[in-house]
Amino acid sequence: MSTTAASSSSADRLRTAALALGLLVLAAGPARADLRLCNQTESKVGVSLGYRDTQGWVTEGWWELKPKGCETLLSGTLAARFYYVFAVDYTRGGEWGGRSLMCTRDAEFTIRGIEDCLARGFDRNGFFEVDTGEQKNWTIQLTEPERAPAAAKP
Repeated sequence: MSTTAASSSSADRLRTAALALGLLVLAAGPARADLRLCNQTESKVGVSLGYRDTQGWVTEGWWELKPKGCETLLSGTLAARFYYVFAVDYTRGGEWGGRSLMCTRDAEFTIRGIEDCLARGFDRNGFFEVDTGEQKNWTIQLTEPERAPAAAKP
């Protein structure tokens, strides 16, 4: 084999490797901006979310998270600074809540408005506030009940 053929073969392999790397970078795409919640507990939990959108207050639920699992609650760039979470420990009982009263129900739901929950046939639960500091993406870390829930940027 001649030196020229060996050089050409090496150059071809380099070009192929560079092309493959370029395709991997393109496939990765831009970083997503989402609101995520990670269940850092040993329990299966149910999560509901409250937030204000262009039409007013809305609550949604239930996302079921496995122990040590994460879930995207809202996809895309965050439009609000404050979000509200109410979660239930399905394995050991108990809940994570706060002082912000919002509407929920036992089955999957999307509820517009936070007023008159009981009169409208919904449950009313206290949600804890998450201040995203106007970041465009955020991950909430749901921790064991003896520790307060923590919210932190990814």
